Amino acid sequence: MKLLSKQATFRDLVVLSLLFSFYSCNFAQSVEKDLQTGLTTRGKGLSCDKVYLSDGEIVIKRNAFIYGERYYVNFDGMDGFVREDGNAFPDMQLLIVGEQGDTAMYLTDLYASYKEGIDFSPLELYAEVTVADPMHSGGTYTLTVDIGDKRGEGTLKATLEFTVVRDEKIKLGSKQVSSREIYLFSQQKGLTITNGLAGFNENIYLLFEGLEGFVVTDGKVELGLSLVVKDADGNVILDESDLLGGSSMSYEDVHAQLAPNFILTGSQIANPIGCKVRIWDKRSDAWISASTELVVE
Repeated sequence: MKLLSKQATFRDLVVLSLLFSFYSCNFAQSVEKDLQTGLTTRGKGLSCDKVYLSDGEIVIKRNAFIYGERYYVNFDGMDGFVREDGNAFPDMQLLIVGEQGDTAMYLTDLYASYKEGIDFSPLELYAEVTVADPMHSGGTYTLTVDIGDKRGEGTLKATLEFTVVRDEKIKLGSKQVSSREIYLFSQQKGLTITNGLAGFNENIYLLFEGLEGFVVTDGKVELGLSLVVKDADGNVILDESDLLGGSSMSYEDVHAQLAPNFILTGSQIANPIGCKVRIWDKRSDAWISASTELVVE
């Protein structure tokens, strides 16, 4: 049998060592992408059984969200944390930037309250996003969620490009008046209504943000606001001809937000109900209106 020289043996050991390091590094890293949402995750030392978007209950398979909508990035079955007495110590940061690189949201150490760690196994983490100012309809944004280990060096990063859109179920009409955002909101749920469903005794707002086009005098505007709600049979449930009366209002307040609301009581109604809000300028012929339908149950 031919013996290898010391030089050859050393060279082989170096090659073996490099190969071992290469394969070990690949084993510790992973990349996954959801082709429906574009949600991409990259793990190094930390891994996850499933990463997905949800509304808190139902899985979401889209990357367009209505202004005011809330969604979650869920990380189920997290593994790889260095544990102390069975507890994991995750660190999570959330960053959202616009198309020009401007920061729309930046949150650090989202699990800071868990000073003693988390003993759940499997470990489930999540990040919550509310699509609101300074994000706006028509914009495209990039979300990055960085998860780290406060007791180790493992990391996992999730990225998502998403767009913000108007609620197509809200129909608009206007003359000389515009609104940056218009959306339905439930006070009880603390959520934007995006599914067209509402409940009895629920305080429902139709919010207008960024209204412009009214005559402003000494920082004041004089507006009218009507609200009409009818059921599917044409019965009038509410008919308010001018909820604002004759008083003037601060233009700054109106521009920030104008929020007419209504509550439907009872237990039965002919669905769907139709709701229409009209806002007009009493100093000119400018106006804007928004109408939509809701199923009340």
